[in-house]
Amino acid sequence: MRIAIIGAGAAGLVTAAKLAERGQTADLFEASDRLGAGAASWLAGGMLAPFCEAEDAGPGIVAPGHAGIEWWAATVPDVRRGGTLVVAPARDRGDLARFARRTAGHERIGAERIAALEPDLAGRFGEALFFAEEAHLDPRLALENLAERVTSAGSRIHFGSTVAPQALDHDVVVDCRGSAAAGEIPALRPVRGEMLILRTQDVSLSRPVRLLHPRWPVYVVPRGDGLFMVGATVVETDDRRSVTARGMVDLLNAAYALHPAFAEAEIVETGSGLRPAFPDNLPRVSRDGRVVSVNGLYRHGFLLSPAMADEAVSHILGERLKAAS
Repeated sequence: MRIAIIGAGAAGLVTAAKLAERGQTADLFEASDRLGAGAASWLAGGMLAPFCEAEDAGPGIVAPGHAGIEWWAATVPDVRRGGTLVVAPARDRGDLARFARRTAGHERIGAERIAALEPDLAGRFGEALFFAEEAHLDPRLALENLAERVTSAGSRIHFGSTVAPQALDHDVVVDCRGSAAAGEIPALRPVRGEMLILRTQDVSLSRPVRLLHPRWPVYVVPRGDGLFMVGATVVETDDRRSVTARGMVDLLNAAYALHPAFAEAEIVETGSGLRPAFPDNLPRVSRDGRVVSVNGLYRHGFLLSPAMADEAVSHILGERLKAAS
């Protein structure tokens, strides 16, 4: 069976990996000239946080999110299962209470437990929510691992290939173009996100920490070797410019509010990208003839791509069984 996948971000590579688990190979067509260039998943935080994301997405995200954690942990190295810590400044304790009401799977903890979990935050916050069952990964290492895995299994990645689904003559085409498909897929819209990577040896964190912000939760994710990813703004626009002054100020202020030592951190990288989203901010798998679309992963690319890929593979293999009969 000749299968094409358009897009080598999280959705495309996870779908290729899921096909490889079933003995299938695919041709992956990636518009960029190298892995991750211009991809929203390359700029992601890599948080596998189904309970926290349910605050905005609803409880239906929890079960497929848990399955996603298990798949990533079994598939790529260095998935860290240390949970997520959610904190707020004293003036924003009402936001922490609201977050607690809208989520499950957490333990409400005080200053002593915060210090035990994250010694560098000792004395900075009086209470927090600890989501012990959540995890995180480095998205770039995960994508590189998946790319090696699927090519070793016989799939091919064609970089610098901008193709339309209907232009390919494969038996099945899986459209994982993300926001590049906005305007072609009804109701799909781009949502801009911005991020920074900072380097400092003066702060140590063992897990992602979310700081509740007046406009959005800002998160700080440890990457090891003194690196921290700080993200991510949410702006309803298709603006592809680099990080704005406002976005950088908001992210830096949030990092500083979490720990003042971030004021002296080196800014290693800035980035902005467009997340694909439907009106309910939840992903969808749909089919039109031989084209299967996997899109709308929004802020849940790594968390929900395994579940969405399973659904896409069911469409693909179902068609094969139908044809065989």
